[in-house]
Formats: sequence, C-alpha cells, structure tokens
Amino acid sequence: MTATHASVPTLPTGPQAAPATGTGSSFADPGPLGLAAFAMTTFILSFANADLIKAEPVVFGVALFYGGVVQVFAGMWEFAKGNTFGATAFSSYGAFWLAFWYLTNHTDLTGVTSSQASHGVGLFLLAWTIFTAYMLIASLRTNTVLVVVFTLLTVTFAFLALGDLTTTPDLTKIGGFVGIATAVVAWYASFAGVTNATFGRTVLPTGTR
Repeated sequence: MTATHASVPTLPTGPQAAPATGTGSSFADPGPLGLAAFAMTTFILSFANADLIKAEPVVFGVALFYGGVVQVFAGMWEFAKGNTFGATAFSSYGAFWLAFWYLTNHTDLTGVTSSQASHGVGLFLLAWTIFTAYMLIASLRTNTVLVVVFTLLTVTFAFLALGDLTTTPDLTKIGGFVGIATAVVAWYASFAGVTNATFGRTVLPTGTR
C-alpha cells in the first residue's frame, strides 16, 4: 500500500518490532486485520447478492462491527504509520460498511417507489465503483495480490451498481459471485500478511512490485 513519501509499503514479510510507547512506529501492521475484516464481510454479503442464501440480515452485525468499526480502526492505525493508501482504503471501506448497515436498517424509503429506491442504491454503489476504480490505479504501486483485490472489487461494484440502476437481478447475481472471488483473494492477502510477519520470512508470496 502506497505512502505519501517515496517508499512503497507492502504486506509485511518480517516480524513486527516490539511495542514502544509514543511513536507511530510502535504500531504493528494493521493491513492483515483490515483485509480480514473486509474479506469476511464481503464474503457473507456476496452470498446474498449471488442469491445463494436468502438471509441477508445475517451480515448486518458483521458489517457494523467487523467490516465497519474494526476496518475504520485499521485505517486510523495506517494513518499513524504514514501509509496514505492503507489509511484511505481501510477508513473508506469501513465507512462503506457502516453506511451499508445504516442504509439497510435505518433509512426510510417508504416514500419512494421500489424502482426509485433501487436507482438510489444504484447511485450509492456507482459512487463506490468510481472510488474503487481510482484506488485500483493507486494499488499498482503495491503488490500483485492487492491489484487483483481492487480489480475484482471494481468489477463487483460495477455489476452491483448496474444491477440496481437497471433493476436487473441477474447483474446483481454476477456481482455477488465476483464479490465472493474478491473476498477470497482479500483473505489470502490477510493470511499472507499475518503469516509472513509471524514467521519472519516470506511464506506466502504477494508478488511485490
């Protein structure tokens, strides 16, 4: 994940330094945590989007606490470490899951038609498609696994947005299946980050660029 200065941070491959109070460098790498939170929440919701399960509300608690709160915390820790890319990504997608939770639980859409509501959600998803597309461009300076994650996520958001904007359920289903693939790759990125840091060497490659 890219920083504001010349160095190009990647997922950790060595052991983390022992904590020391008072400096940003005392933080362990929050990347694996943020990726894990993103992956699990995306995995569960994508099963609902792909119409493989009928109980979408099972994701709400995970979206609020793990995908939302925990991922925002990961973003704040990335700010402390000076990682602009990680801070922007985790804080933003954490906010996405918090917004999703609020939208599905507390937004009153009874005053509009089902088509209008679908178009409104489609616009919400289109905005996230645009954000993810430019984060994909920024990810080209990170590693291959993260590039794959952001490529798949861009495609996921695009299909979900089109599905709601055109009220075409089959497009939403495609977005759900691509979302499952996105989650699996994000889980691998998290697995690689925490494993490589714990073992103090590269056990799982990420394709450092």
